[in-house]
Amino acid sequence: MKLINYFLWCFGLLVSVPVMAQQMAINNFIVKENLLKNNKLAIIATDADEKPLENINGTFQFSLNGFEQELKFNDGIAVAPQVIDKSTFVYIRHHNDTGTHAKLYYVIKKDNDLNPIKISWLLLIAIPLILIVIAMMFRRFIVIAAILIIVMLFFNQSNGLHFSTFIETVFDGLKSLV
Repeated sequence: MKLINYFLWCFGLLVSVPVMAQQMAINNFIVKENLLKNNKLAIIATDADEKPLENINGTFQFSLNGFEQELKFNDGIAVAPQVIDKSTFVYIRHHNDTGTHAKLYYVIKKDNDLNPIKISWLLLIAIPLILIVIAMMFRRFIVIAAILIIVMLFFNQSNGLHFSTFIETVFDGLKSLV
């Protein structure tokens, strides 16, 4: 009888352990400059309120500007392997069971400091649309609006924000609304 009770207790323990184990998943992240100041970016796993999750450890698949990377997280922090040598756009995307999580940053490099600034997909749409609306309202500004849009597209292209990344960012933003 004791053997059967022991067997049932062990079986119950084996069944309940996977339920108690917490699934490690990254559903949000932020980007900061690496503390070592080696011109690399640190990706920090966070919760919805952007508070760091220090319990995230392991290797996770990310896409950095279209290049697949396996990033090793220790205590919720991973360092991107690419060195940032000039100001540029960085599009970071992570896909897991709960969906795709993507963010666009403009990284300003000044001397040996990096300053990542998050860019909303709404801003990517709003600026050209505002210029077009102003140009339509005031016919005199059509040429100026066209020149500003061309300058904006050239700036984006020369700093790594290609048209495909632009469209991908907008679609990811629209998907997050649904």
